[in-house]
Amino acid sequence: MRRYGSAVLLLLTGGAVLRISLFSELYLRYVQAALRPYLVISGVLLMLLGVAAAVRGMRQRDEEEHGEEGEEEEHAHGHSHSHSHGGPRIAWLLTLPALALLLFPPPALGSYSASREEAQRAAQGIGTFSALPAGKVLDISVAQYSSRAIYDTGHSLKGRTLRMTGFVTHGSNGTWYLTRLLVTCCAADATISKVEIRGDEVDGAPQTDSWVTATGTWVPKGKLGTDGAWPPILKATTVKQVKEPADPYDKR
Repeated sequence: MRRYGSAVLLLLTGGAVLRISLFSELYLRYVQAALRPYLVISGVLLMLLGVAAAVRGMRQRDEEEHGEEGEEEEHAHGHSHSHSHGGPRIAWLLTLPALALLLFPPPALGSYSASREEAQRAAQGIGTFSALPAGKVLDISVAQYSSRAIYDTGHSLKGRTLRMTGFVTHGSNGTWYLTRLLVTCCAADATISKVEIRGDEVDGAPQTDSWVTATGTWVPKGKLGTDGAWPPILKATTVKQVKEPADPYDKR
């Protein structure tokens, strides 16, 4: 069986990559949507390499079974023995991560990752942002809301009814936030945007990591471009629990 170890590992890894990228949208938990073709190609190549490794293993087995008798057979047996038993059995543990990804894909980053991301805002500077689209209720990302609330000298959020979706994180003294993570390439470079939710009509804080859509208005806070303005505040009129979106990460 050891001669098939590399084939099994390649097939499991390739199958896991194809499962999350070709047959589902689970890959969005880890990378940007633009990287999907590369994941599919990588998965296909890994599967092909796995098949090639399996075919090679079967050919080696057939050669060993049909080796010459006598001294040539003994020499062939000794040579094949050194190869078939040349690897440590612990190497099979390498299949566990691939099997885990195939059967139990890790979830998207959530409140734990958000709690470890410190605010680094001052270096971005302040200025005037472009005008927001017209509409009675404006759908806006958490990242866009945060940027405008903290840096926009034109106060483009003032007087607008805004709606955004994110997952819930908790602070101290009953404070809770609508949070979203922004990725540039993959989950490893994720940065946090969050909005403190307040409002007399909001009944309690939702459960951590639950996904909600909040609708409300901007509440000015602190001096623009300083730590005192972060995190921004939304005075919510409605908070509705929703399902986690297929793409859990925010857009600029």
